Amino acid sequence: MPELIAPTVRLHAAWLEAHDEWGPGLHEDGFGLRSTDEVRSSEGFAAWVTRLADQSDPARPLDAARVPCTYRWIVEDDRVLGGIALRHELNDHLLRVAGHIGYGIRPSARGRGLATWALGRMLAQARALGLDRVLLVCEAGNVASSRTIERCGGVLEGILDTDLGPARRYWITL
Repeated sequence: MPELIAPTVRLHAAWLEAHDEWGPGLHEDGFGLRSTDEVRSSEGFAAWVTRLADQSDPARPLDAARVPCTYRWIVEDDRVLGGIALRHELNDHLLRVAGHIGYGIRPSARGRGLATWALGRMLAQARALGLDRVLLVCEAGNVASSRTIERCGGVLEGILDTDLGPARRYWITL
C-alpha cells in the first residue's frame, strides 16, 4: 500500500533510482528540484531535503520568488514512486505556469492510479489550509494528467500558451 511521506534522507538511494529512471532534467513535477540542487552526494541531498522541509513551514521566511509549499513523496515498500507538491498560495508565475499542485509518477509506476490517489490526499490538505479552490496545470498533450485532474473534479478553464508550451488549466473547487 502506498503512503505519502515528507521527504527524508533515509530514502536517498531510492530517490536517486527514481530520478535516474526519469532521465536527466528537472521534469519530476512534485519534487521541488531546482537546477542548482546537487542531489547525488549525501550532503547535497540532505541540504535539498532540508530546503523542502523549510519551504513546507509557513512560519519560515522565504525569498520573494517562493511560496510556502508542502512536499510529499509517494512511497511503497521504501521505493519512491513519485512526488506531489501543494503550494499554499500563488504568485504571478505560479498563477501563469504551475498552479497550486504539481505531481509526477516515475515511468515504471504509471497506470496504477497513484496520481489520482495522491492528488485526492493533497486536496484534503488544501482544504485543511483553508483554500476554497486550487489551480492545476499540465502540458496540453499530457492526457494521463488531464484525466487524473478531471477524475478529482478538475474543470478545464482553457488552454494557454506558457513559457513551457501550451498548458491545460484546471480549477478544482474544494
